[in-house]
Amino acid sequence: MIVYVVVIVAIAFLFDFSNGFHDSANSIATIVGTRVLSPLAAVLWAAAFNFAAAFTGSLAVAKAIGGDMIDQHVVTPNVILGALLGAIIWNVITWRFGIPSSSSHALIGGYAGSAIARAGLPAIMWGEKWIQTLAFIVISPLVGLAAGYLLMIAVFWLFHRTSAARVDRFFRPAQLASSALLSYSHGGNDAQKTMGVIVGLLVAVNPYFAHETGWLHHLYLADNRTIPHWVEICAYSAISLGTLFGGWRIVHTMGSRITKLRPVGGFCAETGGAAAILLATHFGIPVSTTHTITGSIVGVGATQRLSAVRWGIAGRIVWAWILTIPAAAVISALCYFGLAATIRV
Repeated sequence: MIVYVVVIVAIAFLFDFSNGFHDSANSIATIVGTRVLSPLAAVLWAAAFNFAAAFTGSLAVAKAIGGDMIDQHVVTPNVILGALLGAIIWNVITWRFGIPSSSSHALIGGYAGSAIARAGLPAIMWGEKWIQTLAFIVISPLVGLAAGYLLMIAVFWLFHRTSAARVDRFFRPAQLASSALLSYSHGGNDAQKTMGVIVGLLVAVNPYFAHETGWLHHLYLADNRTIPHWVEICAYSAISLGTLFGGWRIVHTMGSRITKLRPVGGFCAETGGAAAILLATHFGIPVSTTHTITGSIVGVGATQRLSAVRWGIAGRIVWAWILTIPAAAVISALCYFGLAATIRV
């Protein structure tokens, strides 16, 4: 049991790495697309601010994932591992095709699918957090779209007498700040989801570790309201390393294929998206960074003219959003059945 739990915790951090790898585009696509930073400099910049989120803010999202969405009584190591494997597989599929789907919703869908496979629909704690999470699949891109659109309109109004060259010179350094804010908000919301899953695992197996001493005692958790510091640091480290390696297929889609961006547009998209994500994090809502920044980019593009947005690509992305939770749930359920047939815990 001890070795199995340690392996699952390691796989959870592997998922966190894949989250950073898959979602790095959210933080750096616009800054690369506008050529403010080179790809290498951009991922270093984003990874640093992903990790900076470890030292500030609440842990409301981690606590919501750990105890407010799935009935803790049905959680077992196999349920957690099934959820993680399903989410990782979905991340790899969408990365392979360059589709910016939500790693957050892949994990949430995977967790739900694996738990349902074990105990049926009663495993889901239908309540406030599920309502917020599902509602924000629609709300977060709309908030991002509105924020990006309104910021861009405000910039047009403030700088309408300024030449395009001077506007670009002003917003190139400003985009460094907006990219940093987006990376910070990404780390602050997304890393917490992995923390919540690990906490759920450690609470489920606490009878095995309650009387342990030495380093194994750190695997014991009496309840899901406390997040151990080692879980926090490892989660933020994993997502930062994932960002550092970057998902270049998705960077291309986000940075140039949805709409053509200039530094001023990148600044507005990143600032609008970051503001929406930070607000959701404050209230403990596991929102999708991908949905929010994509909405912001579309909002910025729409201020030029509706034809500036490549709606065909945007439509493919929306379909990926709709499919992510059920697809990850099905994959995770299959993974759980396979695990349950081979590993008895």
